[in-house]
Order: sequence, then structure tokens, then C-alpha cells
Amino acid sequence: MSLYRNSAWFLKGVTEFTRNAHLSASKRFVEKDLEVSVAGRSFMITGANSGIGRATAMAIAKKGGTVHMVCRNKDKAEEARADIVKESGNKEIYVHILDLSETKKVWEFAEGFKRKYKALNVLINNAGAIMSQRDVNAEGLEKSFATNVLAVYILTKSLIPLLEKSTDPRVITVSSGGMLVQKLRTGNLQSERGRYDGTLVYAQHKRQQVVMTEQLAKTHNTIHFSVMHPGWVDTPAVANAMPDFHRSMKDSLRTPEQGADTVVWLAVSEAAGKNPSGRFYQDRKMVSTHLPLAWTHSSPLEEQKLMSLLEDLAKTFQSH
Repeated sequence: MSLYRNSAWFLKGVTEFTRNAHLSASKRFVEKDLEVSVAGRSFMITGANSGIGRATAMAIAKKGGTVHMVCRNKDKAEEARADIVKESGNKEIYVHILDLSETKKVWEFAEGFKRKYKALNVLINNAGAIMSQRDVNAEGLEKSFATNVLAVYILTKSLIPLLEKSTDPRVITVSSGGMLVQKLRTGNLQSERGRYDGTLVYAQHKRQQVVMTEQLAKTHNTIHFSVMHPGWVDTPAVANAMPDFHRSMKDSLRTPEQGADTVVWLAVSEAAGKNPSGRFYQDRKMVSTHLPLAWTHSSPLEEQKLMSLLEDLAKTFQSH
């Protein structure tokens, strides 16, 4: 990662990703965009028991949506569900327990969901993992790749037939501005070579999510795909994975609700659905997926290679 890219990214972050930046951006938000009822529409949110996922689930529940919370920890999920039901008055909130790092179980969950439910209008891929050291899952895959990339691919691909049968289907993936300092690399998906730096690996995964969104939007044109950066948000995940950053930036970090604002806007607003599919958003606005002058662009061939590798890997662990 070049010094220029690093400096440009931090400068951009300080001016655009903070709490004050959100307050400034929110002055141009159209209030009526979110003054909608989504009763009768169903939303699946991964990592819905804390941080941005929970704030998103709460906002959608208050608008009358049916919410499927996909969470790893049963106790935390049930506690979050109880809070959401109590505050929103909406009982159509369902908990599904799934560890997204367990690849075969992601397939099994998605296939089971399709059998049980007749519709899914919106899929929100929010869950993510930053590892402090390299670890592998039962299938031998590096855990953060399995969670951040392969699970998103499998869940999305498996649920596409259900989404396509539903009205105004959308897929939103929560990425990160960290991806701006990363060029797509497909030669070391499992982080087997070189020193393992969990934050950089995470940023690479977030770049892969952007490319994945762009590619899926091209091949599934009846679904509205989007990917977004929530800004720098004060969540348990950030506090645990990046304690120094969290400590130094604490007063400037956004609330989970501010981080979730664009996710909710992409999920429920009519305005978002009118924008082109496959684009990257920040504060309800389409933005570039690259810093100016940064050499982070990848070739169509490399992007296709990522999709082929994911397809092959996904098939390997599909239960028949």
C-alpha cells in the first residue's frame, strides 16, 4: 500500500467518514425518502444483533418490515430481538442462528430458507470479521475470507431465485472505505503467503465485495445491487479489532444509527431503487470506488477471475 494512497485515504476519512461529516452530508438528505411503510416486505440482515446490523434491523422494524436476523450468537440475538420488538412494536422479527465462517452451513441455511419462505425482498450482507491472526474453518478456508467474501457470495447466489420472485428485490452489502487503498488481488485469497495483517486482509475483502457487487449486477438485472461505506462507526467490532484507531478517533466516530442510515435508505427508499444497479454509496450518494490517481483499478479479466474462483469454491462445499 503506497504512502500516497494511505495519506489520501486518511485525509478523505477525516473529512468524509466522521460523525461531523455525516451531520454535514445529512443536510442534503431528502427526509421523505425514509417516510415509507415497508409492511409486507421481508428483509434478511446478517450480523443483526449489534452495531450497524442492529440499527438497520431496528429502523426497518419500525417501518413495519418483516426482519430475518441472521446471527452467530443465540443469546445476543434473542436479546436484540426482544429489544427491537419492544421498541418497534413489530413482532415479525425472526432469529436465525448461523456462523457465516462455516461454509457448508451457509449453503444449508440458504437452501433451507428458500424451502421455508415464499419471499425475500431485500438481502443485507452486513456481518464481517477482522481476525488478529490467520485461522481456518472446518473446511480449511481462512476464516475472515470465508465470512467476508465466500459467505456473501453463497448467500447471495443461493437466494437470488427467491429474490427474483419477490417484488422490487434488492441486495445491499456493507463494505468499508478501507477498500479504497486495496487493488483487487485474486492470487492469495486464503492469505497463505506473506505476513498476515488482519486489517489489510479485511480491506482486500471489502474490495472483493465491491467487485462482486458490480459483477452480480451485470448478470442479474432484475435485482438492484448496491454496496456501501458506512463511514467510521463506533461499533463493538471496531473497538475489538482496531483498539488504537478506536481510542484515538472515539470522539469523531459515527453512531451505529448514522452508519446504518445509507443501508436503510438503500433498502427502503424509492429514490435508491431508481439509481443504476451495482454502484458504491456513501451518505446516500453514489461515489467512486477509487481514490484519485491511485493505482487500484483492476482489469475485467481479473474481476472475472474472482467470480470464477468464488463459483468453484462455493460449489466445492455445496451440499447435494
